[in-house]
This record gives sequence, C-alpha cells and structure tokens, in this order.
Amino acid sequence: MEAAWGLMCNMKEIIVELLDSDNDGMRTMTVKFMEMVVLIQTHREAESVTKEADFCLDDLPLGMKLARPRKLEEEARRIFDELVKYHGSAHISSANLMTCMGSLTNIAKLRPTFMAKVITALEMLQANLPPTLAKSQVSSVRKHLKNQLLALLRHPTAAEHFFTNMTTLLTDLGAGRDEVMRAMPNYEEMKRKARKKEREAVKAKQVETESTEPKRPEIDIPDDEEEEEDEVSKPEKTAILESAVDITEKFILTRLSDPWFATELVLVSMSMLPSVMPPHFNNTYTPIAAAGTEGQVKHVSRLLATQLTSAGLGPGVRMVEERRQSTVEPEDEEETATRISTVVGMTTERDADSREKPVVKLTPAGLSARKGRAGKTLKLSEITKPLSDGAKKTMILNAVQRILKAEKSAMIGGIPGVRNKIITTLAATFSADIKGILLDFIFSDLTNRADLAFSWLFEEYCFYQGFNRTATLIKRRTGDDSAYNEILCSLIKGVSLRPDLVQADRDAIMRRLYLESPIITDEAISLLKQFCQGEGGAGALTGVNLMKDLVMKRPTKQLNFLNSILEFCSHEDTAVRDTALGTVTQLYDRGELTNIIEEYSVMYLRFLLLARPPDMLFGDDRGRPMVVATWTEEMIKVCLHLYLAILPRSQKLLSHLAEVYTATTGDIKRTILRILEPPIREIGMESPELLNLVENCPKGSETLVTRIIHILTERTAPSPELVNKVRDLYAKRVADVRFLIPVLNGLTRQEVNAALPKLIKLNPVVVKEVFNRLLGTSSSGHTGAMTPADLMIALHNIDPVKCDMKTVIKATGLCFQERNVYTMEVLTIVLQQLMEQKEIPLLLMRTVIQSVALYPNLIGFTMNILQRLIVKQVWKQKMLWEGFIKCCERTKPQSFRVLLQLPPPQLRLLLDAANDMREPLLEHVQGFTESQRQHVPSSIMEVLYNVAPAEPQPDPEIAAEPTEEAQQAST
Repeated sequence: MEAAWGLMCNMKEIIVELLDSDNDGMRTMTVKFMEMVVLIQTHREAESVTKEADFCLDDLPLGMKLARPRKLEEEARRIFDELVKYHGSAHISSANLMTCMGSLTNIAKLRPTFMAKVITALEMLQANLPPTLAKSQVSSVRKHLKNQLLALLRHPTAAEHFFTNMTTLLTDLGAGRDEVMRAMPNYEEMKRKARKKEREAVKAKQVETESTEPKRPEIDIPDDEEEEEDEVSKPEKTAILESAVDITEKFILTRLSDPWFATELVLVSMSMLPSVMPPHFNNTYTPIAAAGTEGQVKHVSRLLATQLTSAGLGPGVRMVEERRQSTVEPEDEEETATRISTVVGMTTERDADSREKPVVKLTPAGLSARKGRAGKTLKLSEITKPLSDGAKKTMILNAVQRILKAEKSAMIGGIPGVRNKIITTLAATFSADIKGILLDFIFSDLTNRADLAFSWLFEEYCFYQGFNRTATLIKRRTGDDSAYNEILCSLIKGVSLRPDLVQADRDAIMRRLYLESPIITDEAISLLKQFCQGEGGAGALTGVNLMKDLVMKRPTKQLNFLNSILEFCSHEDTAVRDTALGTVTQLYDRGELTNIIEEYSVMYLRFLLLARPPDMLFGDDRGRPMVVATWTEEMIKVCLHLYLAILPRSQKLLSHLAEVYTATTGDIKRTILRILEPPIREIGMESPELLNLVENCPKGSETLVTRIIHILTERTAPSPELVNKVRDLYAKRVADVRFLIPVLNGLTRQEVNAALPKLIKLNPVVVKEVFNRLLGTSSSGHTGAMTPADLMIALHNIDPVKCDMKTVIKATGLCFQERNVYTMEVLTIVLQQLMEQKEIPLLLMRTVIQSVALYPNLIGFTMNILQRLIVKQVWKQKMLWEGFIKCCERTKPQSFRVLLQLPPPQLRLLLDAANDMREPLLEHVQGFTESQRQHVPSSIMEVLYNVAPAEPQPDPEIAAEPTEEAQQAST
C-alpha cells in the first residue's frame, strides 16, 4: 500500500508539473486536475455548496496513518497558490484563463475558506489582463469574468464579506444594477438556514457525547489519531482572514482621503503616461460612474492595492508573509510525540517500535517470505556451470520461436498486445539472428502481422530516442538510428519485392510504412524512389501520390520528398513524369511551396544555356543510364516540362523564358516555339505579365513574342490592350511587319492598307495566313477586318512604287484560289467598284480575264466592262490597252460586237496587234443581214479589209467616240 501511495503521489506531482507544458490542451486538463486535488485534500465547511459525491478530508478514515490530513491539506493549499499564480500570469491563453477562472470559482463555492484569495485573484485579473489577448478575446474574458462574479455573489460568504468589492468590480465590467440584485441571495433565507444548521450541530454534538461516554476506565493513548480527531473537530465556519490586498487597501485609503496627497500622486504619474492611448487600455476601459464619491475612492484604493500586491509591494504583502512564517509547523508529525503511554503507565520509545517494524517491500504476486530454521545459503554458482555462447544463443532462439508459434494461443487468451511487446523487446534487445527470424515470421503473413511490424519499429525508435530505460544496459547509444533504419528498410524491401503480395495490399502496406513510421530515414527515401520507377505506371502513380502525402504530413522531411517529386518531373518514363507533374501542380496550388517549385523550374530552364545537357539529367534514377553529349529535342523538352506546367500558374516566369530564348541556339529556339502553345493558351491575352513582355520585348526575342501573339489570336480576336501594345512595338522599336499579322483584325482599315504592301512580300504561306486572318476564314471563327471585295480592291490600289506588280499579281492569284470566298458575285462587285474609280488600276484587265476564265457566266458583264473602257479611252494606257486586246482575244466571238465600237484607228491598231482576229471579225460582219451591214461605217470596213487609209490616220492618242452606226451594227 505504501508503494502504491508513493506511486500515486509521484503521478500527482508529474501532472501538476505539466502546467508548464507547451501543449495548450494539456495545460487545460492540468488546471482541472489541480481543482480536483484542492477540493479532495481540504475539509468541507458549513457554508460549502452541497455537491453529490463530494469526497474530501472529512471522509478520510481516522485510523489511516498513510495519508496525513495535515500534509494533504498543506499540499492542497500549495497547489491552490500555484493555480492562482498561473491565473495571474501574463502569457496565459484565453481558453486556459477562462478555465482557470471557472476552477477558482468552483473552489471558492465549495471551500469558502479560499473565497478571499479567489476574489483578490479576480480583482487582479480585471486590473491586469494579459497583454497577449486580442480584442475579441478581451471581450470574451471580461464577459466570462462577469458571469463568474455573479455566480460567486450568490454564495453567502461572498455576499456577506465581499459584497462591496464584488459589486464595484461588476459595475466596472458593465453589469447593471438589476443584474447584480438578481444574483444576490435572500438574506432571510440565509439566516433561517444558518439557525437550522446550528440546531442540527448542537443536537449531533449531544448525541456524540452520549455515545462516547466511557463505560470502563479510559486508557489515555495520545496517538496520532487524537491529533487527527482534533483536526476534524474544527469549528465548522472558518473565519475569513484579511488578504494582502485588503491590508494594503486600508493603507492606501487612509492616504487617498487627503486631497493634497491624491493631487500629488496624479501629478507625479502624469509624466509617465504614454503619448498615445494603448489599445489594451481602450479595450478594457469603462467610464467612471460615481467619480469623487467615497465608494469610488475606496474602489481606486482597491485597484492600487491590487497592482501593488501583484508587484510584491505594500504592507499587506509583508504582513501576510509574517503570518505565514508564524504559523509554520514541523513537517513530520511523528516528531511531535516521541513517547507513547502504555496501559500500566509506562512509556516506550516510538523509535524502538519503528526499528522493530519491518520495511514494506513490493514482492511479486504469489510469493511471500518463508519462516523456518536458518540453513546454509544456496549459491547457484557452486552447483551450476556457465552455459557456452552457442548454448545461450540456441536457447534464446528456441524461446523466441516458441513465443512466435504461440500466436493463436495469445489471441484466444486475449493478450496479443502483451505478446507483441515481448517479441519486439526481444528483437530490439538481442542479436541479429532474432531480427531475421522475426522478419521471416512477419513476411510469412504480412497482411495480418503488419501491427507486429509497426510495434517493432516503435520499439526500435524508443531505443533510438533514449526513451527506453534499458538502452544503457545493452549499450545502445542515443541518437544512433542504424538499427531502426535497418528494420525499416528491411520491411520496405520485403513489401516491394515479394511476388506473392497483391498490388493493392502492397500499396496499402507501403503507405502505412511511410505515413505511420516514427521517422523516415534517407535510405528509406531512396527505396521509395526506386519503388516509383520499378513498377511501371501503377507503381509510379502510387509512389508519387505517396510522396505528395509525405510532403504534407512529414514536415521534417518535406523538402526531401518534394525534391524527389521534382526530379521525377524530368524522368524518361512518361507515366512517372506525368504523374509527378500533376502532383507538383497540386502542391503548387496549395500555396505553401510555390517559391521552391518556381526556383527549381527556372533552374531546369536555364540548363538550356549550357553547351551540353548537365549530368544530373542522367542516371538510373532518371531513366537515362546513357549520357548524351548534345542537345536533342527530347533533352530540350526534359528541361521544359516542369517550367511549362508551372507557367500558367506563375506568369511572372515569362521573363525568364525570354531571357533564355535570346541567349540559346537555333535548335532550342525552334523546340521552344513548337511546344509553347498549351501553356500560352491557358494564360490568355489578358495577363498583365504577358502584355508587359510584349511591350518590353527583349532584343532577340521578337520571334518568340510573335509566336506567343499568334497562339493567343489564332482562335479569338485580339484584345484592344494587346493590339495597342503590338502597334506601339511596331511603330517605335520593331519594324518587322510580321508583328502585325496576329492583330490585323484589331487594326483600322487605313493601318491594314498601309501594311498590305509589306505583308504580300512575305512567304506565300504567310501571305495566305494574312488573307485568312483579314477575311476571317481561319479556324478562329471570328469576323475578319475586311470583306473579300475590300481585300481585292486594296490589292489593286497598291502603289507600284511600294510594291512591284509581280508581287501584287501573286497576291491576287492567291485570292482567286479561294473559290469559296471569291465567288462570281464577289468578283462582280470588285470589278464594278474598280470601274467606278477615277483612276483605273493597272491590273484591272488581268483581273477581268481571270474572272471570266474562272466564271464563264461573267462574259456578259465582261463585255459591259469592255464597252465602258472604250468610253474611258483605254488605249491611252499601254498596260490597260494590252490587257484589253488580250481580253478581246479570249472572249471572242462575244467581243466582236465590242470591237466594232472602237474608232477605226484604234481598231486598226488592235487588229495589227492581234492579226488572227481580222478574219474572224470580218466573217462576223459578213454574216450580218443587209440592214445590219448598212450600219457598219465604211471606215470600219476598210480596216477590216485592211485597206490602206486614203489620208494620214489621226493620232491614236486623240479621243474618238465610236460611231452610232458601228454601235448599231455591233448590236
């Protein structure tokens, strides 16, 4: 019993020391434990609030010498003082502070002898709230303090002795008069209960006196029990002693009553006031309701006394200390009575009894000291021989084997945990042979014996950390994790390599090993990387997902696992790489590891600036055992995978891409341009970083910026911001017209017409792309900047000085290739508008010829154009006249009626240039009726018959209108 009592006392001390724990919840539970100890180890009082099953010192048997009531009560008072001290500490959390307030209030209600100290502690709290509390926490603490004071006010002791202090404090806390009066107890009821208790006490004392009258001579044995009875028979109502705050309050009140002293005190303290009101004071300040009254002066004295007592100053602190020293009693009660009276009046030394009394010792169950005659001491060393090392080892291994085979018996007996503890202790303590036997036993049924493996791991971890007391006996050094690492890695290898394990079970046990093991060693991390690479796609997915969980749940090894995942982002195996990239993007989106991931991606991007791929990209762990000395397309993509995956989420990295692009080789540039599309589409053209890159395009990165703009505008129309940035870049820095191609649809008609001569000089494939963007016929689906007719007209109106005619002809030829765009109706509109222009374009006749060749139904419209050209004296422009002649040749015989409208000189010139038309035209005229032939002028007939003119012909340049007869004949 003594040993059990001592163990319990030790446990109590250990729990009380947890008041300084770093865990906030543990401190809360310690406060409740201290409250329980104070209530149990003190006496119940007359005014104590009745509580069911309220066990205390009054319930302690009188004959028990093991638990000394006085010592227990002293310990309770010491614990109570520690609780009050913790309640007033500056760094207590709000949750613990409110818990501590509740505990002190319960103690005061159940043990009124502590009421004064509790009220004082609450007053000190109101005057000195912890500075670490937030504004909302201050409000919650003050509200809780008010509720606790109202609850205490219902207690008779508080209402009788501390009414003034408590009501003043409640007023400061914002409690109303009605609220305070509702909490007050009924005085008449209190008096009636007090008288009833007094009558019951007198009656009980009389009964006790009658029952204890001696019937035989009383033996006077002044034993410890009498002392304990005296302690129990204390007066039921304990007097309330003045606290240090009460004494100091009286001292201050006598001085504050002097106005001169109060004035001087205020003036002296004015110099110490801060220039700005502290937030803590602003949160806790309440206006003074009755300034200058006697009650307010007493309240101010109370507040000052609270502050002085908290600082250990004032007469109250000194007087309480003197009172404590004067009431100190000897620690050991056994020294107060050294002699015991006997029945016959003799005395005997207690020490003699104590010397004869045997010391209590704990012995194993079932064993007791045997009494008998003294014999010769048995010494095993005299009758036994030491075992050899081999025999010892064999016996140990056999014993372990028997324990392992007893698995079913342990399950039936309900002690599998005890058996596991024995096995793991033996394995962690003895030789490697036992470890091998245990590993084989675990792997023979790994699914059902996984708990035994974890128990073993934790046992090894205890040895590693020095938690196990036997570590020094077996010479295990604290901090040496070699044994733990060996067991952990053996289990991991066994799980990953055993062929009889189902893949689902393998993955589940592997997750448990990494997530539930106490620590993860570096070798275990290497094994996990091998596991990710050795199982194909499924193993990669499981391993990388496990690493992601480890990054989140293993803070101490977070960077190790993150580095492994980042390395997998450049792995040769597509399944491993894609899984790692998806995992990294998920980790990036969490926002905790963004800087590390960004730096790693930029590091890989900058590898492209090196003359050859770095060696860290090769090796078995990267899936590339052979080193490559040159930059291939695959190796270039390896350095870009992670960067391009992160780029849409961190668009500020675009500047690094431009920097690398300008300084790298042509092959790398082409690869970058090819694989850039997906992340750029995800970024979008509204990105401020992308617009900034376009605006401040680094020298040498023009092609990159052009490609980015092409990607952005391929499927959607360019935004006004992007158009403005490109326009400014083209006008101020880069004169390359290719910059304008992606934003052509955002430019004005004048800007497009101005850039068109330069655009059509580009490669035919590019020119076709330009036309598709202008016409809106690309895959983007957005409307174009020009109609097909407008584009054709613009091409005809290009100044020959800015662009040679051959280039324009090629451009119009590209238009004619798009028959679905340039339909007969569109070409009709084009030719009509070109004819209405003041100056006829030089390429008009070529376009007419191509149009009628493409759409033969335009022959009638073409004849109309030829007639209008005659009116416009087409022969005055050499190129147009030549085109006119060719058009007439290709549209015969329909053009014969137009030729007859020409003036004779121009007709003669035309027939001289196209001599093969003379005979057909003459036959056409000869086929006229007599009346029609009469309308053909003789001059025309002379030209047809090739008769030399009688007089000099007029100058061909002179305008000559077709005769009316010729027009009639042609019709």
